[in-house]
Amino acid sequence: MTPASVGFQCPECVREGRASVRAPRRGSGLQAAGRRWGAVTLTLIAINVAMFAVTAVSAAVDGYSPMDNYLGAVFAALYQRPFLVDLGEAYRLLTAAFLHIGPVHLLMNMLALLVFGSELERQLGRWRFLALYLISALGGATAIQLFGNPGAPVAGASTAVYGLMGGLGVLMLVRRQEIRGLLTLLAINVFISFLPGVSLLGHLGGLVAGALTAGVLMLTRRRPGAEIAGLGALVAVLLVLALGVSTVAVLGL
Repeated sequence: MTPASVGFQCPECVREGRASVRAPRRGSGLQAAGRRWGAVTLTLIAINVAMFAVTAVSAAVDGYSPMDNYLGAVFAALYQRPFLVDLGEAYRLLTAAFLHIGPVHLLMNMLALLVFGSELERQLGRWRFLALYLISALGGATAIQLFGNPGAPVAGASTAVYGLMGGLGVLMLVRRQEIRGLLTLLAINVFISFLPGVSLLGHLGGLVAGALTAGVLMLTRRRPGAEIAGLGALVAVLLVLALGVSTVAVLGL
């Protein structure tokens, strides 16, 4: 007989009891990372890294250094060109946000995405966070379309990252949380945006679009229909502005 918590059990009973108990499942490393950092955040980072690898290989095939990935054919086919993106190339408004000019550019944006993305994904949930990210990227692209240097190639996830900061600021205001630290960080980043080669327009456009998206999400909480309608209207306005400017430029109006 085997001592038990109450009385004794026979060895056969103990074996049967153990067989009926399900062993706890141990999640994989990817699952653990997804729970900690957010599955959508990690997926976005993976896409950005993969796109950098693709553009690096493309540059190497074209006879350039892989670190000069922006010189390859794939990069040229996907970056944004202010005023020149028409309806047939509307995809550039988003694909440009998944391209980076060199590894340092990629690393800085991915670190920021990991920090802000994981926090916002935890607060908003996967799909709302993804909407915030993509609309922020579209907002940055729209600002570049409207006011950017015609024909100058633009790329980078920083438009979306600034949108995440804008969205986080709105959430903190709604919840009456201390926001001075975020404002200080934002001010530093806006100052950096004035440096040569950095798209101030894209950053400000992403910031505004992210704040507006978070505002829509907060105003339509627990009302899925109103939430979808609000986000859809915001996307429609951004697309009309972004693609309308190229139409006007082509017509010479």
